[in-house]
Amino acid sequence: MEAQVLAILRGQLEHIISGAFFLFIGLAACSIAGIRRRSGARLFIWLGIWSSLYGASVMAQSRAVVVALPHTFQTSVPYMQVVASYAVVVVASLAWLELSLGGLRLVIKIILVAGSVVAVAGIGWFAFGGSAGTFLPYNHMVVVCALVLLITVIIVEKLSDRFMVLPNRRVLAIGTLVFAIEALWVNLARRLGYPPPSPLLDHLSFAAYLLSFGYVAVQIAYANEHRLLAIENELALARKLQHSILPTSIPEIKNLRIAAAYQPVTAVAGDFYEFVPVDGKQVGLLVADVTGHGVPAALIASMIKVAMQSVVTSAHDPCEVLRGLNRILFRQSLDQFATAAYLWLDTENGKALYSAAGHPPLLRLREGKLEHIESNGIMFGVIPDPDYPVCELPIHPGDRFLLYTDGVIESENATGEMFGDCRLEEVIRNHQSRSPSDLSAQLLSEIRLWQPASLAQQDDITLIVIDVV
Repeated sequence: MEAQVLAILRGQLEHIISGAFFLFIGLAACSIAGIRRRSGARLFIWLGIWSSLYGASVMAQSRAVVVALPHTFQTSVPYMQVVASYAVVVVASLAWLELSLGGLRLVIKIILVAGSVVAVAGIGWFAFGGSAGTFLPYNHMVVVCALVLLITVIIVEKLSDRFMVLPNRRVLAIGTLVFAIEALWVNLARRLGYPPPSPLLDHLSFAAYLLSFGYVAVQIAYANEHRLLAIENELALARKLQHSILPTSIPEIKNLRIAAAYQPVTAVAGDFYEFVPVDGKQVGLLVADVTGHGVPAALIASMIKVAMQSVVTSAHDPCEVLRGLNRILFRQSLDQFATAAYLWLDTENGKALYSAAGHPPLLRLREGKLEHIESNGIMFGVIPDPDYPVCELPIHPGDRFLLYTDGVIESENATGEMFGDCRLEEVIRNHQSRSPSDLSAQLLSEIRLWQPASLAQQDDITLIVIDVV
């Protein structure tokens, strides 16, 4: 009995080893896709399924493996073989689709549709009692057409450069040629009545094809990781540069207590704030919000920083400050817009001047009463020379002012409801006895609680709290 079992295993060892090899490659590719979870992961997923289907089909040809399976699985083996036979061309087309560009992508989609139709017909026919091989000639026809097309594109360098994403064309060309030549040989041998070559040759040629494809997938993944690392390094530098344009300290102004909070939504942001202290009794405070996020918005925010240097001499006049910033940004912003609010505080004369460019209102808390102060002109970048009305306000000890960007009130919860003006006012009233820095921290905490942990911050947040003491 042992001798018979060994003889059976020796005869089927080729299928067992080959099937296990392709299953291992498939599982490894799917594991890589699960670990990476970045662009390019789909290529590993299709490669993994492709290899697993082939490996499972080869393993199912071993009687010893099938007998070792539980009875429930044994009855499903024929269905699995049929699914693998028909579905492999569909999965292979999806894998090639990840490497294609332009017109070739459209042609592969047509092949994918044709392969899917044949697969559904063949599997359905077998499920309802028909022969498993009824639609296989059509399946082989789709495979042949796909191979001829792909070999042509890969071999002709101009075509591969134009229609494919291939860091190393030669490796994939060799693997595909080996597989195509072997497949052609097998089909011709069958038609001419010659004995087909050993199944081992099938497995080796497919292994060469699959491994060449995997080599290209690994190269693409490496190139993507290298590019992402370079981008992350550049963003880290951009983050440092942006933080360098923000104030490094709060100015010491007589009878004022000031706190600022800045919370960007991405590595670099479009929010900006600046202090313009003239002397120990006068200071200008600017808050700006560029439309959009990321690097483009951050570049405009940096331009506002530079532009502020040219309007410092007009720091006491909010209208001239905003008009000067708008003139510079209108010429340079390339259809990028920004809102801004500017508050001038003069503690010596007990007055404040305020003007804004399409920005949320200034809030003033006085003796428990919260006021919305609006003095808005048009946002930056729309027209070359707008007018910005200025509101003059008396200031008294106990006054509290709040400048902020719309990221504060537009933060949404899980149902899409905004934090809103009412909740902002409620937090300010409930914590009016707290210091400016404590109030800023409380507001940020309330906004974080309003947003679900699974939902990312939607907009940049900047706020400045000023107390008159």
